[in-house]
Amino acid sequence: MRRLIQGGRVIDPAAGIDRIADLAIADGRIVGLDMADFQPDERIDARGLSVIPGLVDLAARLREPGQEHKATVASECRAAAAGGITTVCAMPDTVPPIDSPADVRLVRQKGRNAHAARVAVIGALTQGLDGHHLTEMAALRDAGCVAVSNALHPLASPLILRRALEYAASLDLIVVVQPLERALMPEGCAHEGPVASRLGLPGIPVAAETAALGQILALVEQTGARVHFGRLSSAAGVRALQRAIADGLPVSGDVAAHQLFLTEMDVADFNALCHVLPPLRNSRDLEALRAGVADGTLCAICSDHQPHEDDAKLMPFPATEPGISSLETLLPLCLRLVDEGQLTLPEAIARVTCRPARALGLRAGSLAAGAAADVCVFDADAEWTLDVEQLHSRGRNTPFQGWALRGRVRHTLVRGEPVYQSSADSDPHA
Repeated sequence: MRRLIQGGRVIDPAAGIDRIADLAIADGRIVGLDMADFQPDERIDARGLSVIPGLVDLAARLREPGQEHKATVASECRAAAAGGITTVCAMPDTVPPIDSPADVRLVRQKGRNAHAARVAVIGALTQGLDGHHLTEMAALRDAGCVAVSNALHPLASPLILRRALEYAASLDLIVVVQPLERALMPEGCAHEGPVASRLGLPGIPVAAETAALGQILALVEQTGARVHFGRLSSAAGVRALQRAIADGLPVSGDVAAHQLFLTEMDVADFNALCHVLPPLRNSRDLEALRAGVADGTLCAICSDHQPHEDDAKLMPFPATEPGISSLETLLPLCLRLVDEGQLTLPEAIARVTCRPARALGLRAGSLAAGAAADVCVFDADAEWTLDVEQLHSRGRNTPFQGWALRGRVRHTLVRGEPVYQSSADSDPHA
């Protein structure tokens, strides 16, 4: 099939393109811009809309296998497509964890069967995420894993971490780490600060993040392993990453979109929808995270999508399960950063396309000729109010219910084929 996306504002930060143009697609790949002799089978009218590479989300829980009562690979891939995401990186902490080539192939096949967003699998760093026994990383890589991670599960010792980094480095495999030193946060569920103290909630100090960062960075320097730090939450964490990058270490980092808008004050009424890990910190941390995104220290903004069933958020705050359903708010929240003057539109698009793709070495995030035709067409001016009942994800657990947002996805294409389409007339949010 040959398609022509006509008259849209094409924004491709990877190529430095930002202009009105026609985008030609054939056989699942980008042909080029303004191809005078291109004869399409189908035309997509994008006048007044923005045309960008499909979003690349570095962290999402698809809940399958094992937690289908929360979500499935198919349901969340469809939700991702509705959010303009064409590549979603699946974290390994399923039940059981994704720690074998068979598991990797199963999740990838379920992703293909969904005919929606692509699934890039991040495999487990240790068997069963037990923190003791390393997985067969070579086999995981050969099965298609793009990186390895122990997610939020701790490693038994720094020696295990060192061995893991050495093994990954020998395979040129990226290790994704969410830095949290568990020994410093026993039963912690909220930022260690005045709000947690007033509510009587066990706190998680900033040092839990920086202590883990310091240990990992020391081992990165020794092993040369490539490490991506996921979901940083603090000003001190951003500074540590900034110094490491300046020292030439092979590291990168991202932040979850909700960390750029919410603080510890949002849990002040025991709002379990704001129970996340790492916790929401204070306003100074939020501003430092925004500055880190703006100056490129944090190269990517991810969804950190964690869909839950309703009951998971109905217990007392410490007993609730952490996480936000966030695939469909990733793009609107990035556009809100543009509205608030934190980023230009091309900068915001870069943080969810080419920059995350580059961080994990993914062939995505670009509209260059010959690239896979993963495309998002959205209306940057469409204003809507988030209604959780209209989410495509099975997870309704979002603290952004009722927020006025801007930017609606109209078309999502993967390999040149439509996987999501809406119109201003049919959009229930419009």
